[in-house]
Amino acid sequence: MFTIAALYHFTRFADPAALQQPLLALGRAHNIRGSLLLAVEGINGTIAGSRAGIDAVLTHIRALPGCAGVEHKESWSETPPFGRFKVRLKREIVTMGQPDIDPRTSVGNYLSPAEWNDLISAPDVAVIDTRNDYEVGIGTFEGAIDPQTKSFRDFPAWWQANKERFHNKRIAMFCTGGIRCEKSTNYLLGEGVQDVYHLKGGILKYLEEMPEAQSLWNGECYVFDNRVSVGHGLVPGPYSTCHACRRPLAPEDLARPEFDEGVSCHQCLHEHTEDDRARFRERQKQITLARARGHGHFATG
Repeated sequence: MFTIAALYHFTRFADPAALQQPLLALGRAHNIRGSLLLAVEGINGTIAGSRAGIDAVLTHIRALPGCAGVEHKESWSETPPFGRFKVRLKREIVTMGQPDIDPRTSVGNYLSPAEWNDLISAPDVAVIDTRNDYEVGIGTFEGAIDPQTKSFRDFPAWWQANKERFHNKRIAMFCTGGIRCEKSTNYLLGEGVQDVYHLKGGILKYLEEMPEAQSLWNGECYVFDNRVSVGHGLVPGPYSTCHACRRPLAPEDLARPEFDEGVSCHQCLHEHTEDDRARFRERQKQITLARARGHGHFATG
């Protein structure tokens, strides 16, 4: 059984590069898989491994400058959710492209799952899903607005183009684990929006705590690992991934004529060249051979 820990924390690292190798060495020593992102603004990532290994890495992270209060969310998987372990240096731990954003200064009002249900049922509240379009496509909250953004970097432009729609509305925002809402609520506060709320712990915390009979969530929640999606109780869902475009695929999508394992699906058939597809086919061949030998393959992680 693999313990999965998702975490993020906004702080200020004077030298993120100096933190990279010690984290990488510790994770490898404990056979950790997954990825961690380091930037001047903090740390973000999801890792998986044994109970002892996860605890060792979390203890190390909480000893980093400004990280004593790091919170994390846990789930579990019978199979490895990642192929390898990476610690990467980034300009941002979640990319919004807004240099003045600093969630340490101010964010929206946090709401627990129970408080969230009450708020989003109110008629004067606009509920905004801050995730990417392919994530929203497999599940979201009842009545939520889908900005149809391709990446989180697109959110500020969407807001500028649509903000007049939300005059005299309270704004409730949510994302997978909470990190995108830390930035997006800070952004809206900077834009002069006063009544801004977000779901503490994100969808993952909601699905962990909210009984399904009382839930306002419809569908599955996309996750960025080999589970692809989770439902209530954080139980892995039925989706798989197109390894050509990384978008989620429902079981029925695998029977569509556009689907070629590792090469294309109905969502990306026209997005790649023949040269791309030739490379994908060779990659898939190597993955298949590795599986036949009982080994993993880096491209599946």
